[in-house]
Amino acid sequence: MTDDDLSEAETDRISHAIKEELARKRLTRQHLADKAKISLSTIEKALSGQRPFTLATVVRLEEALQIPLRRIKRLESNGEVALAPESLGSYSRPAVSWLEGDYLTLRTSFSDPSSIYAYLIEIKWDKALSHLAFRESERIDAQFKQDGAVSVPHQSGYIYLVTNKQGQYRLMVLTRPMISGEMYGILTTLQSGRATQLTPVSTPVVLIPVKSFGEDLSFGKILKGDKHFARYKQLLARATDEPFVLMVQAQP
Repeated sequence: MTDDDLSEAETDRISHAIKEELARKRLTRQHLADKAKISLSTIEKALSGQRPFTLATVVRLEEALQIPLRRIKRLESNGEVALAPESLGSYSRPAVSWLEGDYLTLRTSFSDPSSIYAYLIEIKWDKALSHLAFRESERIDAQFKQDGAVSVPHQSGYIYLVTNKQGQYRLMVLTRPMISGEMYGILTTLQSGRATQLTPVSTPVVLIPVKSFGEDLSFGKILKGDKHFARYKQLLARATDEPFVLMVQAQP
């Protein structure tokens, strides 16, 4: 064992995290080896416990999978790494920097289920609060736009966008990014009705990095015939077709 080798306990923890991520993203070990530019033999031996991971190998795997695998131990110049609260996953900014950015967000329109509702979500580090935060924009119903905290717990492997306004919650549960960057999940919120009536509602949702979309975007209520409708519908349908989320109802 060299100074660059990780401990047996750390290797076991990282192996478990990699296996979970490969299963979640439906990737083969060969694909991971190619993307990380590491031999398949090296990955196989480390995952089977025949040899420890080295720091260099783990860094490449983190870049390939776009997830943090190491526990952050280094110190900032002020003495400590800024950590999110335990209630949000105790993550550091370097460990989740890959999540920061603008995302095209798609869900079924509540008022017209035959159309798609598209808007923008920005995720960035809030220095004052010491955690990732999100905020929505490009909504035609701007009075209902949401903002809140981002939870990234290691245990579940999912990402949570949580709004808490005076005890009123709204929640997105998202997969970690696929190889092409999109995150699939489910949104649970309140649908506005007549007068002050609110109705709980859940629907599949998908977030796609704007930088990877590759063309102009359409926001608002996207109707059949819009130039982006077919592609938006295909992306949104994948959430339940794969399935990344399950919508369960009682059978008659």
